[in-house]
Amino acid sequence: MRRMEPNTWAGLVVFLMAVAVGAPTLLGLSPTVVPRALWTTLFVGLLAGLMFSALWEETGLWPARIAHVLSVVLGWAVVLTAPRAGWLPILLIFTAAMAAYVLPAWGGPVVIALNTGVIGLTASLLSAPGDQILLNALLYLLIQSATLLSTTAIIREQRMRRELAEAHVELRAASTILADTTRAHERLRIARELHDLIGHQLTALALELEVARHHEGAEAHEHVERANAVARELLGDVRKTVGQLRADAPDLRESLTAVVRDIPGLDISVRIDDDVQAGEELTETLIRVVQEIVTNTIRHAAATTLRIRIETMPDHAVRLTSVDDGRGSPDVRPGNGLRGLAERIGAMGGDVRLDGSNGFRITATVPAR
Repeated sequence: MRRMEPNTWAGLVVFLMAVAVGAPTLLGLSPTVVPRALWTTLFVGLLAGLMFSALWEETGLWPARIAHVLSVVLGWAVVLTAPRAGWLPILLIFTAAMAAYVLPAWGGPVVIALNTGVIGLTASLLSAPGDQILLNALLYLLIQSATLLSTTAIIREQRMRRELAEAHVELRAASTILADTTRAHERLRIARELHDLIGHQLTALALELEVARHHEGAEAHEHVERANAVARELLGDVRKTVGQLRADAPDLRESLTAVVRDIPGLDISVRIDDDVQAGEELTETLIRVVQEIVTNTIRHAAATTLRIRIETMPDHAVRLTSVDDGRGSPDVRPGNGLRGLAERIGAMGGDVRLDGSNGFRITATVPAR
């Protein structure tokens, strides 16, 4: 079962508070200047507008803005048609807070100013004294402003945390690839040194022994033969070691563990089957693919867990599968990151499949090489 996020809990609390504020009027405890059925329709429309603007806030900006503008207008209608329900202006505070999520920076202050005018007009409908109208409007103006500022600060902090997590992943991947490249260069350097220093000396020794073998003396000849065999065997071992130093790839499990370690707000597990054989090129590709998957999950999925598995298929192809518990989307539209991921896999002759029907799943397959 997916764990509810703090934003989800906050939205639920706001919804319940809005229902509680409107409950007295819904139950007939506060009078309305329009038929109660019409007022109830306006109130339900307000709640629906707030709900859909919150749901569409990250999936479609313009639908969210339209829903929010509708909720703002319906909020005015709800308050003006029930002026004696003293707590109803609180609903306008909710619309002001939501403006921080879906409207441009100038939209929030505009909504607050209009809401404040409606609150003052509502108080004037009750023939309240001028100073009371002014005080009431000023009070709600301050509350709305404080709510908008605090909501904006929360959004900015969330954005900074997300950007920090993305930068963390990119830095980890770059550091891992740099470390792997450094180790590869060091292996090549050691291989050249072994070949130049020891290999040449052993070759010279083998030649010397080859010459000594033609001298007289059976016992000396036997020892020379043994030395010659040892020298040739040692030369073969050196060549084998040099070949291994040139061919060995960085450890895939260690590299990927370093990339996904300590990502704030996202529980990531990487499972790599023991029979997976990844050369240096494939290892670097998989590191970049995992980096993009994690970044995409942080940026778009609103997920709490991410599971990644790398396995070897019966035809010796290597398959990477990642799945998160985020919102998903039946209509997957790859952005630059996912297109870059597909290009990396395609350059190695592989393919990528995307599935957003249940969370978000990425399957990348690289054929055996």
